[in-house]
Amino acid sequence: MKNITAILVDDEDSNLKGLQKKIQSLFPEIQILGAYQKPEDAISALEKEAVNILFLDIQMPRINGFELLSKLKCINFQVIFVTAYSEYAIEAFKKSAIDYVLKPIDNNDLVIAVNKALDVVKLKHESASNLKLVNLLEASISKNNKIIIPTQKGISFIPQDEVFHLEGYEGYTKIHVITGETIISSYNLGKFEKLLSSKFFKCHKSHIINLEKVRHFENEGYVVLDNDYRVPISKTNKKAFLNLFN
Repeated sequence: MKNITAILVDDEDSNLKGLQKKIQSLFPEIQILGAYQKPEDAISALEKEAVNILFLDIQMPRINGFELLSKLKCINFQVIFVTAYSEYAIEAFKKSAIDYVLKPIDNNDLVIAVNKALDVVKLKHESASNLKLVNLLEASISKNNKIIIPTQKGISFIPQDEVFHLEGYEGYTKIHVITGETIISSYNLGKFEKLLSSKFFKCHKSHIINLEKVRHFENEGYVVLDNDYRVPISKTNKKAFLNLFN
């Protein structure tokens, strides 16, 4: 993976130097692009630089850490708040921080926080690389034949005939196949909905079923598939589903 970049912001010079020294010692792979005492300078740098991690003090004069984030047009980096006050923790997480560390900084706490951020950065990098490949593959492989599924391990190619149903789950998708395996993809359900053939039917906001695998319809609002899995069907989709079989 490419070098990880970071920017540090703290109004106290001694804190900046101490944090920079710890990061360089514990995470030599992180390239520190800048260390800023003035929040205004940090905002300018963050708008220009491609940054992976921002180490941000909360309590600063003129502009605090939360206000700094609110002034940015786009936040596409991981935030680790550095604060002397534990009561800021809840507010920090409301601002989508990956973690926070308390001053004086404990090495173990810093390592835990940074590793969390690195995991997210790595996943984003791999997803971006996979997406380029997936786009090429989708252009060359008939979508009526196989589903191309990006996963954490790589990319799976599953014949659509082998898929029972797809289930949306917290922004991810679970693909249930005839082998009994469940494949989890970083694609959301809406993305797969666009790629599937007409043999698939979205019976619920969180479920897409293979119509060729349907065995029963239950009046209380479920469709039973060949693997005996009961999939809920919404009232709004019930009529459209039944019309498919009339």
